[in-house]
This record gives sequence, structure tokens and C-alpha cells, in this order.
Amino acid sequence: MQDTIKRVDAIMDKYKPGNPGAEMAISRDGGIIYFGVRGMADLEHNAPFTKTTKSEAGSVSKQFTAAAILLLEQQGKLSVSDDIRKYLPEIKDYGHTIRIFHLLHHTSGLKDWGSVIEFSGWPRTTRAYTNDDALHIMANQKTLNNIPGDEYIYSNANYTAMTMIVQRVSGMSHAAFTKKYIFDPAGMTNTEWRDSYRRVVPGRAICYVKKGNVYETTMPNEDTYGHGGLLTTVEDLIKWVNYYTSGKFGNPSLFAKQTEIRPLNNGKKNAYAAGLDMDSINGWKAITHTGNTAAYYARLEYFPDLGLTFAWLSNTTEIGFDEVPYAIRNLFVKNLLPATPQQELIVDKTVDWRKFIAFNGAYKNQYGSGFTFHTGEDGIYLNPYGGPLQPISQNKLKMGDWQMIFSENKPGEINFVSPDGDTALYISTEAAGIDEKYLKEYTGTYFSDETESYMYIELQNGKLIVYPRKGLEKELMPVYKDGFEYPGTDACWFVRDKSGVLTHFYVTVGRARGIEFRKVK
Repeated sequence: MQDTIKRVDAIMDKYKPGNPGAEMAISRDGGIIYFGVRGMADLEHNAPFTKTTKSEAGSVSKQFTAAAILLLEQQGKLSVSDDIRKYLPEIKDYGHTIRIFHLLHHTSGLKDWGSVIEFSGWPRTTRAYTNDDALHIMANQKTLNNIPGDEYIYSNANYTAMTMIVQRVSGMSHAAFTKKYIFDPAGMTNTEWRDSYRRVVPGRAICYVKKGNVYETTMPNEDTYGHGGLLTTVEDLIKWVNYYTSGKFGNPSLFAKQTEIRPLNNGKKNAYAAGLDMDSINGWKAITHTGNTAAYYARLEYFPDLGLTFAWLSNTTEIGFDEVPYAIRNLFVKNLLPATPQQELIVDKTVDWRKFIAFNGAYKNQYGSGFTFHTGEDGIYLNPYGGPLQPISQNKLKMGDWQMIFSENKPGEINFVSPDGDTALYISTEAAGIDEKYLKEYTGTYFSDETESYMYIELQNGKLIVYPRKGLEKELMPVYKDGFEYPGTDACWFVRDKSGVLTHFYVTVGRARGIEFRKVK
């Protein structure tokens, strides 16, 4: 055991004296077998990390909001099967009922409010957003990402919404409710919410990013919390895991509710429970969550069959998950899974890549994402992804670990298949123009009711430039007719009225699909 502890210390030593740091605790059967701190909590005031340093837990915080909802259900004040509009009438009626359990499991379809507001030109941390602000942004959304229950799409909106439900149902602030019914009973004396970024928090770790050889602060200067925003210590996180896994949270215990998962509407598994990821690691059953806000990192893992808990908090993104918490956990949680060599996609060198030239052109999917095939001197290229692509068979190309399968029965259809077997269908469409006359049609001023802000599109030196405000300009690069590559997004496309006049454009990012901007000038 002492040899293992030395190896843990060696991993923690990646955090150097005088630099931002971290704290790590390991518990076995409820007792702490390792505790370590390294580095500085506050560089400006020369304050080191200590056992009582409060660091921010990011999305590890979500399990406490979920727990508050389950506690209110046990108290008979709500049901997780309730329509959320019973408590949040501001949310539009989308023709599909969103229930509280959809929020718990990230299947509601609510767009992530932080992803949406980024297109206003004032992303999170640039303004002091509150939970009321976040609810207002959610209420402005014209569409959902998906029919409730159809898909798992991680979205902070789900947990911000539940924070507001807790407040309205309990008659207390979410911070006050969780302190009274969760933190205090669990003995979490060094835990609180960052519900006011202005409040002085003695012993708080400041978070830092490293730019070149210099550290800069990058604090989450906002008052939104519940989806994140928990200020805590690794010791308190261990206390929490011991509290709820021993059956002490709720009367009777709510452990089964906390770890309950619900399949998607099509019956497929969704491994996200009540603010907890329910999956396996190294072949062992695991209950986990990761957190990242600004430059704060967090990870909390519990292995019920081993009685092991790992809690890690850091105030810098300089050193990642693989380097510290995962490496330390792997010293204790040995891999039970047999080593399986990664299956390489075999390239058939007898297939002439030129046979795929017939598929040259533009393609798009139902979400507006697109690409173009074009021929280079040495093969087929995929814009904007690169190439050359290599043949696997007479109707398949290899793009990294992905396969592109060309339909033999439906010309103009291509299925992208991920290494996990997920598919995405792309259909041929009209090619984009590239000259200034073509690009000029897209210029103008656009307004979004969803972000309550303008977007400006201008032609500058032969390039189409989009920006919400000066200093944030990006180039829109043509991919297919009315479809563009917009850096930092998954898709950007324009729509026309029946007479062919451009009226709107939409952007999609991972947590928010189809954010609308309508042309006003």
C-alpha cells in the first residue's frame, strides 16, 4: 500500500510549488486512505492549497440539484413526472410535454442557454448572468433540440431549470434548501454555492489558465448556479458519497432514485441518472461525474463493488484528467477487460479511388451540416475536413476511424458511420458559389429573438464576414448552396421564402440546435 501511495504522490507532484494546484482524496469503505494537496490556491496572495481550500466543482454540482428535486418529491411537493410548465410557465408549449425526469436525464430537448447566448456576442463570464437571466433565455427559444425523451443531449438548461423549480416549490432559495436538507445533514461544513460572485469566500481557490509562460485568472463572474457553481472540498465530496451511498439521504433512502436510469423513447439505454453517470470503468460498475467551469476542474468517482471513492479538484486546466485523477484511479481500479486490439479499417488497395469521382459535389444532413467532395491530384478530398480519403471497398471510404458508405440503391446518399456504429445520413444538394455576386446575397443585418441580439454579415475583401459585434468577426465559408462553415459551430445554413428571397439563417452547436436569426435589413 505504501508503494501505491508513493505513486499517487508522484502523480500529484505534476503540480509544482508556486503554480496553481489541486487537492485529491481517496476513500475506502468510508475512511480516507489518502489526502494530498499541491500548489497554490491564490497566486496573487501567495496562498497555498490546504485541506479546507474551497474550489469549484463544475458539473459535479448537478447531483446536488438532482438530489434536491428527489427530496421534494419524497416530501410530496412535486413529482418527477410533472410537466415542467406547472412550475415554469415561462417555458413555451412545444406540443410535447417536458417532464421533470426529462430534465434529470438530459433528454428534455431544452437548448443549453449558455450555448445560445454565446451568439449574442456576450458569452458566459463576460456578463454577470443570473438564474433568472438563464430562464429568460430558455423561455425565448422557439424550438427544442429534440422531442423530449428521444435523445440524450447534455444541456445545463436542464439543471438551471430544476434549480428554479426547487426555489418555487420550496419557497426557499436553492442555496438555502440544499444547505438545510443536504449539506448540513451530510456534515459538509465547507460547501456552499457561488450564487453571488461578488461575495467574499474565505479560502477560495482562484482559477487560472496558462498563456505562454504567464498565468491569467479566468473566474466565472456570474451568479448562475445549480448546474455548476458548487464551492467545496474533496473531504466534503467524500462525506457526501458516504452519506448517500450508506442510505442516509432521504427517509427511506433515495439511493435507488438517484441511480435510476430511463431508456430513451426508442428503448436505447441512456446511462445518465440524477446528476450521475452510471457506467463502467475498467470493467467495474462506477457512479461518476466530471466538472469544468472556467479553469476549474473536478472529478468524483465511486466504485460500489470496491468501496472506493476518488475526489479531485483543481484550479487550473494546465494539467488534465488523464494526467492526474484518471492515472491515480487506475492504480487502484485494475482493468478487468481483456485487451482487445483496436480494429483497423482495412484499406483495399485494389480499389481505384477514381471510381468515387462520380460522387463529387455538395452534401448536407437534416441538421444543416454539410461538406463537398472534390478531386485532388492524389485522391478524393472532403472539404472542410481534408483528405485524401482511402477506399475500404467498392462503396466505402475511410476518413480516420469513420466509414463513408455510398448507397448503391439510392444515388446521392452517403452514410457516415462512427467507430461506435452511430450513423448520419447526408444527401446530395446544390453546390455553393464562390464569387462576390453569390456571396453578396447573404449580406445584411439579422436579429434573433432567441438571443435578443443582432448579427451582421458583410462582404470584406471578397470574404463573407459574420459578427455580433466588432472584434468578434469570423468568416463564413461556402460549403453548399445556402450552407456555410461557421468556425466554432456544427452547422450554419440560410433559408428562403417561396419566391427565393433569403429570410433567415440558423446556427447549430453541440448543445443547441437551430438558433434562429431573421433578416431585418
